[in-house]
Amino acid sequence: MRVRAFRDDEADRWDTLCAAAYGATFLHTRRYLSYHGNRFADRSLVVEDGARWLGVLPLALDPSNPGLVVSHPGLTYGGMLHDGALRGEAMVQALRLATVELRTQGCTRLRYKAVPHIYALAPAQDDLYALFRLEAARVRSDLSSCIDLAHRLPASERRRRALRKAHEAGLTIEQGREQLARFWPVLEENLVRAHGLKPVHGLAEIETLADRFPRQLRCLVATHEARVVAGLVLYVSPRVVHAQYIAAGEQGQALHAPDLLFQHAIDEAQALGARYFDFGVSTVEQGRVLNEGLHRFKSEFGAGGVVYEHYEVSL
Repeated sequence: MRVRAFRDDEADRWDTLCAAAYGATFLHTRRYLSYHGNRFADRSLVVEDGARWLGVLPLALDPSNPGLVVSHPGLTYGGMLHDGALRGEAMVQALRLATVELRTQGCTRLRYKAVPHIYALAPAQDDLYALFRLEAARVRSDLSSCIDLAHRLPASERRRRALRKAHEAGLTIEQGREQLARFWPVLEENLVRAHGLKPVHGLAEIETLADRFPRQLRCLVATHEARVVAGLVLYVSPRVVHAQYIAAGEQGQALHAPDLLFQHAIDEAQALGARYFDFGVSTVEQGRVLNEGLHRFKSEFGAGGVVYEHYEVSL
């Protein structure tokens, strides 16, 4: 076994492995990662045995700290991806060799964003055991809210009541790539008003991703009298439908538009055969502060807790 740097001309082979990997989603493909352009200095690695690829590890340098390499700074989660070839001691050896390769490149720390277990097609947490063997420290833990669609907890009376009010208000749901341009001003205004922030993706970027991944990226909007009052962007993977963006204007909140959107999205996730519907994290400040109101709102749909964990290894 050896670990080496990924080459740009190997993108197709990388994506082929991702298609078969237990925990990979379309976020891990080079088609997705390449939309970042030159925003990040790529340090991705390939694990191989002779001509056979055993796994891949998406990596790039942290723009604010060149000594820190992250899996991946442009992704919510990264991690070592494989199709069953890296189990037990093989995973320990692969990650140990990865740290050696990164050290030779001048990196001093590895930030490893583990893939949450809900995304895996089969149990695949050998990397967490390998991180323990490498004396990694857990440096961040974000709490997400997730519905197990096969064993859904009951929704609260408050959410059921809000859904009835949304229907009574005459809200309608529209879906399609063309809804992104209608939704983005609502999202941008909401983020500025609530947090003084901008979306991670600009409209042109999210439209590019929607063109590249028409089945995996979906946009729903709730309209009232032909006006968009709330919207939701979903990332669809084989096991999980994930709410990437949700926003509602003041009118949308008053009409309970998020309840209608989420219920529609949950129903769609079940129709697609997904196992989980993930609302996303409710934590800020590197996971150390929980937005209790937001977390409660998501939990009332019948969701439980799933953690997104980050580890660091000294190189």
